Amino acid sequence: MNFPNELKYTADHEWVRINGNEAVIGITDFAQSELGEIVYVDVDTEGEKIDRNEVFGSIEAVKTVSDLMMPMTGEVLEVNAELEDAPELVNEDPYGKGWIIKIAIENPAEADELLDAAGYQEKIGK
Repeated sequence: MNFPNELKYTADHEWVRINGNEAVIGITDFAQSELGEIVYVDVDTEGEKIDRNEVFGSIEAVKTVSDLMMPMTGEVLEVNAELEDAPELVNEDPYGKGWIIKIAIENPAEADELLDAAGYQEKIGK
């Protein structure tokens, strides 16, 4: 299982790659393996400001649907359009081609409340 050190993580299994005032968000390798085969990613919040810990979409696997929780307050700038036709990218490359949204960060200090790779691994017992 992969836990890149340069990312931040949430207890809800999202990862965050911060780049200046923007961030890319997806679900962790652990989350995709627990969900199983992902068949649909539903995010219709592009252009909206979403507060931290609010739902910004959902992800559907063969046996379940899970909410996607916003790790940091911000405006959704872009949704990964490739996931519409290829939701399996979340399974195949969760930290690369399987990213879900890009946001404009409203409150950079919220990053301090996210987990580092070691903290996330401890949280999930890995």
